[in-house]
Amino acid sequence: MSHTLRQIAEQLRASNKKVQLIYAFNGNGKTRLSREFKELVSPKPDPDADEEHQSKILYYNAFTEDLFYWDNDLHGDTVRKLIIQPNNYTEWALKDQGQEVNATKHFQRYTNSKLTPLFDPLFKEVRFTMESGDQGTLQNIKISKGEESNFIWSIFFSVIDQIVSSLSEPESDSAGQFAHLEYVFIDDPVSSLDENHLIQSAVDLARLIKSDGSDLKFIISTHSPLYFNVLANEFRRGFSSNWKNKTHSKHLLEKENDGNRKPPKRFVNICQMFCVFALSPRQVELRTFSRASAAPPPRAGSPSCVSCTPVWMLTVSD
Repeated sequence: MSHTLRQIAEQLRASNKKVQLIYAFNGNGKTRLSREFKELVSPKPDPDADEEHQSKILYYNAFTEDLFYWDNDLHGDTVRKLIIQPNNYTEWALKDQGQEVNATKHFQRYTNSKLTPLFDPLFKEVRFTMESGDQGTLQNIKISKGEESNFIWSIFFSVIDQIVSSLSEPESDSAGQFAHLEYVFIDDPVSSLDENHLIQSAVDLARLIKSDGSDLKFIISTHSPLYFNVLANEFRRGFSSNWKNKTHSKHLLEKENDGNRKPPKRFVNICQMFCVFALSPRQVELRTFSRASAAPPPRAGSPSCVSCTPVWMLTVSD
């Protein structure tokens, strides 16, 4: 039976898992799924409503990165800066909680310790400097797109860190500010990390989530099989055998295009290896992995374009 992204979002919401991991190739609907889930969990408020809207979800995806854009100083070509369009969470973390120090620490950890972001006092823009040996410190440089993505993720990670810390202390002043928060949806935070830093990022995120004792739930989607596997292994190690299966689940989201192979019936242990499934025409499948020993089937050929609306399917293995 086919499912729309909305129906998959409903099934993700119905889950009692603390963490849900989703693997999908780029173009298979991860970002659209995060938007569908947001609209399901915390729809846009009625503009005529008197009560202040409090979002039940914090999410990181391509739209989050759009909050940051470059002023390249096209006239002078000297003062290049990254402009921040703040939202409630970034303002709280940077202005109220001083998380720019932690954001800088995470950013340098994943990129280069000599690359330093300098926030303006109002946290509306950032300039970058680079220590360059004999040349001294290079000022107002423009960082690469990959470094920019890592910087934005570092801010978001610091926000999650502070929220988890606040929720772990119910009596703190800031805990009540997040009492309405139910979900954190993270879509592809590792698009530009090398393997070593990618592994470290996954370990850091898993450690943070495992430290959370609140009812906050996490959904993480990625196109990186390495990142997926590291997270899966970290969560598997982190919980007792009695609680493990109730705590996290693993899925494969894949869009079906024209192909000449039938869907395989076998599953592999995703904590040890990654398997690419060839599916039947025009179908997207969100598949939950279970432990089994089976060799991965051969990868399907390059998908061809179909002129129809793609559909999704959710299947769960025993």
